[in-house]
This record gives sequence, C-alpha cells and structure tokens, in this order.
Amino acid sequence: MTAPNSGAGHLLAIDIGNTSVAIGVFEGDDLIATFRIATDQDNFADEYAILLLGLLRSRDLEPGDIGAAIMSSTVPPLIQTFQTVCRAHFDVEPIVVGPGVKTGVRVLYDNPREVGPDRILHAVAALDRYDPPLIIVDLGTACVFDAVSRDGDYLGGAIAPGIGLASQALFSRAAMLHRVSISHPDGPIGRNTVHSMQSGIFFGYVELVRGMVRRFKEEIGEEALVIGTGGYADLIAEEAGCFDAMEPDLNLDGLRLVYEANR
Repeated sequence: MTAPNSGAGHLLAIDIGNTSVAIGVFEGDDLIATFRIATDQDNFADEYAILLLGLLRSRDLEPGDIGAAIMSSTVPPLIQTFQTVCRAHFDVEPIVVGPGVKTGVRVLYDNPREVGPDRILHAVAALDRYDPPLIIVDLGTACVFDAVSRDGDYLGGAIAPGIGLASQALFSRAAMLHRVSISHPDGPIGRNTVHSMQSGIFFGYVELVRGMVRRFKEEIGEEALVIGTGGYADLIAEEAGCFDAMEPDLNLDGLRLVYEANR
C-alpha cells in the first residue's frame, strides 16, 4: 500500500482512544511535539480542527508543515471525523491503521480483526526497541496486557477495567463513597474512608499488574521484558516493581513505524 501524499513535511500521528486522542508530530524519526485532547464523539470535524490547529501553533507549527498523516482509532465513528480534519485543514489523506495496512507483526489472535489497532501499534513499537519475548502493560481507559512471543508474533493478552473506569464505577454506584483522588496511600490499611478507597484502588491495581505479569511470564518465558505505557502507568510503576521499561509514547511511535512501512 502506498501512503497518500507522502511528500516533504512533518508526519501527523493521531491515536483516537476511548478517553483521549493522542497526537504527535514527527520530524523524521524524532517526535517533536505531543498533545492530548478529550475524546468526544459529538464534536464536529471543525471543532477538532480548531483545537488541533491551536495546539500546533502553540509549538510554532503551521498546517503547511504537515506533509503526511496516519491515524488509528478504537472509536469507529471518529475515523471519518479526523479524516475530514486531515483532508480539509492539512490537505493530506491519512493512512488509517486496519486491515490491509502492513505492520510487520504476525497476529496469532483467533480473529486478527478483533484486535484493537492500539494493541498492535504497541507491539510494533516495542519490537523496534526491544528483543522479544515482551509483555506490554497499557494502563489507560482499560488495563490491557499483551504478549509477544520469542519469534516476535503477537499472541494476545488480557483486558480488565482501567483504574479510572473502575474508580468511576465505585464512586457512582456506592451512595456513601465520594470521589477521591487516585494516589499512593500511606499504607494498605486505610484509617478512614478516603484512605480505604485509595488503598483498594491503588494497591488493588498494583497486585493485578504483578499477578498478570507473573502469569504471562509463566506462559511465554521468565526472561520476557515488561514494558509499561498509558496514562496511569507512572502512578503504579514503582510500587509494582515489575516494569523493565516505561514508554509513554509507544502508540505514537508505532504509528510512525507503520507509516514508514506503508509509504
């Protein structure tokens, strides 16, 4: 597949998630700017364009500086919205990561079409930097664990509710429990309701991550490298003690690599 309009200029990478849209601008292999905006399916293309153009200009980047674009989405209705943004405001036709787009990773899922593009992008970027086997832990809207075999094949993984999602369910469903900040408590035994909730959320997810990583290693090899990414990864990384590397921009790096494979 040949990338549309793959001439000179920066690469605009857009990763549309359920909670936020991660945006990166690459100059060659260098990620020179990153932004994050809230995901809202009700926004029109022009509304997203105003946000995006303003963010770019805050980094002294103009629409004409963008020479190509690539995007992935776990929110299908927003694919067309951001395609319109790229066409109308940057005069580029974005590559959309999905069936027919080369990634260089063999997917051994029962039905490869069921795998979210973000999970494959993480595997692509991780394999570019590290030797397999790999375990990728994405602590975002969902808590996602992915496994890459010694041969570099994407095997599959596990999905649990994310920290924010689970916390919101607790706050909204329990009448006597009010919203609290998600932070590292002083210890596991809370002496009041706020600390008890913080303990359950924080240490509960620490043990979830530790336990799932242990189980994954039992299956793919104890030498597997563990990579953390996602908005909540830094929160629990030190306490969990099982991460070998932290890669906050793994999704954007994956988009760049997939773009290069398809240009």
